Amino acid sequence: MLILAFDTSGKTASVALIRDDLILYDVLINSGLNHSEVLLPAIHQALAQTGIKITDIDLFACTIGPGSFTGLRIGASTMKGLILAAQKPVAGVSSLEALALNISPTPKKICALMDAGRGQVYIAYFKYEKNGLMERVDEDRVLNPSQIKIEVEEEEVIFVGDGAVKFADLLCRTHPPKAAIAPTAKQYIRASSVALLGRRKYQRNELVDASTFIPVYLRSHDAHVKKAS
Repeated sequence: MLILAFDTSGKTASVALIRDDLILYDVLINSGLNHSEVLLPAIHQALAQTGIKITDIDLFACTIGPGSFTGLRIGASTMKGLILAAQKPVAGVSSLEALALNISPTPKKICALMDAGRGQVYIAYFKYEKNGLMERVDEDRVLNPSQIKIEVEEEEVIFVGDGAVKFADLLCRTHPPKAAIAPTAKQYIRASSVALLGRRKYQRNELVDASTFIPVYLRSHDAHVKKAS
């Protein structure tokens, strides 16, 4: 299966092409939030470098939130444009789940944290099962960093994401020695992770209607105000 995936939910943008388990192309672009200027050129570059046509793609996958309202809207509109060109299925992937996949299999619980602004974070917990697959522990949420707590006292947690970096002092002060912050290189969403998760969605028949889907903002009122401005 040939998958084109991308992420625009945070401060970085990323694009990847994978065929089955082989990563053909995977690029991370750290250009702030100007995703409208870099996303389509990055997709064209990925196709040109690999000699693949858009009509060759079997599945599209993109992050659908939570994250930057502007970035998510750019991702959604780009995906809808690709669908018009290729008429292929689409998998929508949680930004937090893609972020958590940066962490290699570990017995520790994984806490994905994205900076949500206004002193808040987007958060979700994940855990690797015995079969080697990462599974959810809970749903995506938005909350204040001071509300983060390790529910199981004996359990170790590794925090990953720009929210983990921003609030590292608070997390380590509140949860030592159980809290660990992932290395800097692991803090950004890779589109190759989005592709792998998108394939799982496809296998489970958990696809989205590309003509009607909207991003998952979590703070829907703020998204509505932003959209109307």
